[in-house]
Amino acid sequence: MMEQEKNTKPRNEWMSWIKAIVFALAFVFITKTYFFAPYLVEGASMSPTLHDQEKLYVNKIVYAFSEPKKGDIVIIKGDDKRYVKRIIGVEGDVIQMRNDVLYVNNKKIPESYLKENKSEAKSLGVYLTEDFGPLKVPKGKAFVMGDNRLNSMDSRNGLGLIELNSIEGRTEVVIYPFSDIRTTQ
Repeated sequence: MMEQEKNTKPRNEWMSWIKAIVFALAFVFITKTYFFAPYLVEGASMSPTLHDQEKLYVNKIVYAFSEPKKGDIVIIKGDDKRYVKRIIGVEGDVIQMRNDVLYVNNKKIPESYLKENKSEAKSLGVYLTEDFGPLKVPKGKAFVMGDNRLNSMDSRNGLGLIELNSIEGRTEVVIYPFSDIRTTQ
């Protein structure tokens, strides 16, 4: 009887470890698939807000409870890659750019995050953002732009208006490089 108890004790311990590992893997898979996921910034289209090769975490569940809103920095799933852009307008908004000033629904929108890029554009003798619009954002769509407007493929020039269901989540925090950890919203 004692011998049988000794044989089942290691087996029970192994089963306990296996269950714990399976649970942990399932937890990581579910969390990464539905809640939060890492993302690598590729390119300079969001500079200086986000930099090439920075790693950040994306909140994937936020839009299950709310709609994307103006100013959100989001990850967009394209045909062959993902893009990180800022939402400028959503359904029903009328967007226009005049003399490097953004208007949404005829209201001037301050874009303090563009200060550095506007200075660079001015030194080159150009506007950071060419004039366009007015453009009304249709139902189920969003208008997005990169913060580095001189070097960004976005709703103005290649991506077009974005389907809301192609938005995978909102960026929350830069996690790497460690010396530059910060929130993004």
